[in-house]
Amino acid sequence: MFSELAYSVFEESIAKYHETDDVYQPFENPYPKEKVEHLLYRKNWIDTVQWHYEDIIRDPDIDPADALDLKRKIDASNQDRTDTVEFIDSYFLDKYKEVTPKPEATINSESPAWAIDRLSILALKIYHMEEEAGRQGATIEHQAKCKEKLGILLEQKKDLSIAIDQLLEDIAAGDKYMKVYKQMKMYNDEDLNPVLYQNKK
Repeated sequence: MFSELAYSVFEESIAKYHETDDVYQPFENPYPKEKVEHLLYRKNWIDTVQWHYEDIIRDPDIDPADALDLKRKIDASNQDRTDTVEFIDSYFLDKYKEVTPKPEATINSESPAWAIDRLSILALKIYHMEEEAGRQGATIEHQAKCKEKLGILLEQKKDLSIAIDQLLEDIAAGDKYMKVYKQMKMYNDEDLNPVLYQNKK
């Protein structure tokens, strides 16, 4: 099942990041570029680094200049994340290009890659909730609440994994078809963000 493959790559990426646990550590992709695992690993690494950017920027004592620098890094990370999701969808479009959708085929509300994007974020939530559920020094009440939340996250992982695999099976069988819209993000575009295009004058 594709969801199982994807989740195992996400866990590998998360574990590798936390060996150093530094947002500025160098990135090395262990998978060759022609493999979909290459995209999955890159996707989760982006998410993992951004997760920790978001932690750092919420420090109430952060220097304003550092916060601005982080905000720009987060913006760039969001764009990188979107681009990588679209590359993953391109993989699926190519994989199923020979499938002729049935006349009654329907479209899904989200593409396979955007569902996989949610699975990547979920892998991070599970990793960090497991940490909190066993964190030394935390109260018993805190640990109990985190264990309860962890149970919900694990149930969500199961449901989302089933949904992803079912969607891919339906596309392969011609029961659903893919239609991918490029994400038209405006805030980084010098022609669409009024603050940016006014500064170009």
